[in-house]
Amino acid sequence: MAKRQSISLEQQHPKTALIGLYTQRALNTTPEHYFQEFVSLVNTLDMKYDVTFFTKLRTIDNNVFLSKGKMEEIHAFCTEHEIERILFSEILSSVQERNLEEIFGCQIYDREHIILEIFKKSAHSSEGKIQLEMAELQFHKTRLIGKGKEFAQQAGILGTRGPGETFKETIRRHIDEKERQAKKRLDTLERSRDVQRKQRLAQSHPLVCLIGYTNAGKSSILNRLTKANVLAENKLFATLDTTTRELFLSDKKRILISDTVGFINQLPHSLIAAFKSTLAELSYAHLLLQVIDASNPAWKSQIDVVIATLKELSVDKPMVYLFNKIDMLSPEQRDELNQKIEAYKPHILIHAMDKDGIKPLVDFLTKYQF
Repeated sequence: MAKRQSISLEQQHPKTALIGLYTQRALNTTPEHYFQEFVSLVNTLDMKYDVTFFTKLRTIDNNVFLSKGKMEEIHAFCTEHEIERILFSEILSSVQERNLEEIFGCQIYDREHIILEIFKKSAHSSEGKIQLEMAELQFHKTRLIGKGKEFAQQAGILGTRGPGETFKETIRRHIDEKERQAKKRLDTLERSRDVQRKQRLAQSHPLVCLIGYTNAGKSSILNRLTKANVLAENKLFATLDTTTRELFLSDKKRILISDTVGFINQLPHSLIAAFKSTLAELSYAHLLLQVIDASNPAWKSQIDVVIATLKELSVDKPMVYLFNKIDMLSPEQRDELNQKIEAYKPHILIHAMDKDGIKPLVDFLTKYQF
């Protein structure tokens, strides 16, 4: 069985295959868009890969995820290309991952592991790093499930409480202790954040939160509005740390505006749970601005993902649909967009390339009654 190793960009990469599986989990998006997003995730991590295999999967097996036919097809593909590592587009259970590693005889990295690694690269604040530590600990703890039997076999003791099982319990206790320590540090930072939030609310300035799919342009909008100088790159999850700035709309009106972590299709639950303290900012917002990449053909499904994630977080606030990057559309595409967005109200069309592009949003916020 292949050993799990931390992804290292310095190591010479093993022969790697990207296996994209389009299942019913993909929320209202096409296979082409879903697969392209998976490739973008891997590229964001700067992981090298050699071959790709994209296919649709109608049913999911609880033990190996793949159906019998797809298993044989992918196994033949990996054997032909002498694959040593597989990157799966889907979130696998610990049992599915372990069984696939045994069947394929190579390292398996699922969607959750890949996104965790991306988040680790993007978290810079103390709070963000602790949240990632907690999510990673939870991820590795789930991978301990079922390991006791293997450890017992190694010791030559099967069906008894042998050294292997004790070793698993020792690892679990170690992870539990690290989780408790991380939670304690996070609680301290949360109390500090709550004090800062109460001080801001005491000033009676309305709070507006930018939300949306990853890479929709939230940070660019915050930078254009407030000169915040937040990292804004054309890649997934460029920044994870919440940034709040003052925005002076007039001599008598100013608001607070916050940038938040981006969402994505099948964002792992461990990350949603870990970042709940950061996303708690949404619960105090007077208005949500959902930023949508109007140049992305899959923008409708991305809106659905954001709405579903907000429901999971129990966030129900007034919201404006902010269709961004319209400067990248042709006149014909702009007309087509105007027809399609009638169902999304209220909405504003903007781009963050210059002050004129952001002016419709500034005008809206200036007139908005908080």
